[in-house]
Formats: sequence, C-alpha cells, structure tokens
Amino acid sequence: MKTIGFAVWLAGGAVLLAAGAGPAAAAEIKVLSAGAMKSIVTELGEAFKQETGHTLSMTFDTVGAQSKRLSGGEAADVVVLTDVAIDQLEGQSLVVPGSRVDIARVGVGVAVREGAPRPDISTPDALKQTLLSAKSLVYVDPARGATSGVHFASVLQRLGIAEAVKSKTILIPTGFAAEVVARGEAEICVHQISEILPVKGVTLIGPLPRELQKVTIYSGGLAAKSAQPEAARAFLALLTRPALKPKLAAAGLDYRE
Repeated sequence: MKTIGFAVWLAGGAVLLAAGAGPAAAAEIKVLSAGAMKSIVTELGEAFKQETGHTLSMTFDTVGAQSKRLSGGEAADVVVLTDVAIDQLEGQSLVVPGSRVDIARVGVGVAVREGAPRPDISTPDALKQTLLSAKSLVYVDPARGATSGVHFASVLQRLGIAEAVKSKTILIPTGFAAEVVARGEAEICVHQISEILPVKGVTLIGPLPRELQKVTIYSGGLAAKSAQPEAARAFLALLTRPALKPKLAAAGLDYRE
C-alpha cells in the first residue's frame, strides 16, 4: 500500500502536531490495535512519525486478546478496538472517559484464491451450498475473541452446517486468514474485508449476505495510564480526519450496504 503525503490527508485543516513535537520532544506511543485496523494504523503511524517525530510501537491481535492485555496491566497509550470493547474498557477505568472516537465501519467478506472460480454467496442459501461444497475453509478462531470468528461461528450455527463443515475447517489464532488461501491451504476464507484486501493472491468475492452480515464499528481511545497523553490524543485526532474517508473506504474500512 503506497503512503500518500501526510499533508494531503490533512488538506483543509491545520497540521496536527503534539505540543512541542520535534526531535527533542519525540515520544514513543504504544498502540494496542485490533487486526482489522492493521493496514491503516500502520500507514498512518508512519505518516505521523514523519510529521511529528513521534514513533508508534504497535501490537495487533484480536479484540479479546487486546482487552485482556490492557486488563492485565500492559502499558499502552492508544487503544483501537471495537466500539463495544472501548466502552467496556472505559467502564473498567482502563480508557479515559469521553476519549472514544469512532474511526471505521467494517463488514465480513468471503475470499478465494486469485484465479479460482467465484462461488455464489449472494443469499444465505447460496452461501450455505458454497460452504458445504467447498473442500476447505478458514477463519479466525472464535475462542481467541476474534470479532469475525465469533460472528461466523454463529452464522454456521444459523445455517445449520456447523458440524458438517467442522472437519474441513482451519482455525487460525490471529493474523490474516486469507494468507492461508493464498498459499493454497484452504479454498475459502471468511474474514473482515479490511483483513482480506491487503493480502496478495486472493480475490474478495463480496460481503456476506445482508441477513448474515455483521458491521463492526472500530474506535480509538486514550489509555487511562498513558505515559504520552498529548501525543496519543494527537494520533487519535488524525485517525478521524474527514479527509481520510476515501482512504478508509479503499481499505475496506467504510462499509456501506
């Protein structure tokens, strides 16, 4: 993914600088983020560094795993998780009240290996038949607290095929499930669209049918024990700049039905 100049993203607004930012005041901001936001957080982190001198130390994992890290006392400055998780962490006094900002809307999609036939997933019944016919499928382990994994496990139950596809299912703990398809180790991947698009060698067939879709709002918040609150707030402000909307949409982070 090519990095676009920071000034372009902030067009029409003031350049975002943490107070006193510069080589002498450069800080390291620790970010705990959901995997669905990895591509955009990584890219904006580099742009933020170029503009302010601040660096980002980033950890990406499932929402459940990141919530456990923060609850367990792991240090952080910025937390980027689902809106529900941020609200829960705020209720536990782990995220500063009122600091939550909504960043992205992400839907769940289906992918196959590049060049493979495009299966029909247009309706719940079509998706059901596609999953039953597939030789193998992969998604993120719901036991790890993965947003898409938890949801897709419930979809399989609703379709009545959870047991039928169990023996041909690959569960990964975290990361891009589509990479398993790209390597030819699974035929179909079900994951959040923003975690399918960055993977080379796969084709996004489309989102889950509307009746089975889950749209997740991803939000950012200031960790209550942040060691760099001013710089952290500046990065959160960047993530919500209106000029970023087209970029978010291109990365699968502005889902619209």
